[in-house]
Amino acid sequence: VDNDRRDLDMNSKDVGAEKITRFIRMNELRRVTEYNPVTAVGVMQSSLQLHLLLITDKMSPKHPERMRKYRAAAELFKGKILFILVDSNLKSNERTVSFFKLKKSQLPALAIFHAPDEEQDVLTLDEVSIERIQDFCNRFLQ
Repeated sequence: VDNDRRDLDMNSKDVGAEKITRFIRMNELRRVTEYNPVTAVGVMQSSLQLHLLLITDKMSPKHPERMRKYRAAAELFKGKILFILVDSNLKSNERTVSFFKLKKSQLPALAIFHAPDEEQDVLTLDEVSIERIQDFCNRFLQ
């Protein structure tokens, strides 16, 4: 996503399959990165300082369509905004949801966060659409 390069020291004696897998998981960032304890390090170390979170229930029947639209919107902001999926069902994500002062009844929601100054904005959604995501991001960028 951000064309940053990180190298794993392969000369170390303790390099094994588990360490290599962990390194890849921490440093792979897709068009949409799912937030979890493993990817959190890569997200926080990204050179992209603007993060857009889709906080949603992955078990919802609407999830595949939401993700299709979210990925399409991510393409429009490639290199500008890091798009992140936060599954509201994971206990490990409860702090992230509460950080944006959201309750489960307000989800799905978009939360945009500028890391250096912790400026943020939240938009609760009835429906995820490319246009709403694009408008929300553009307003924040301005």
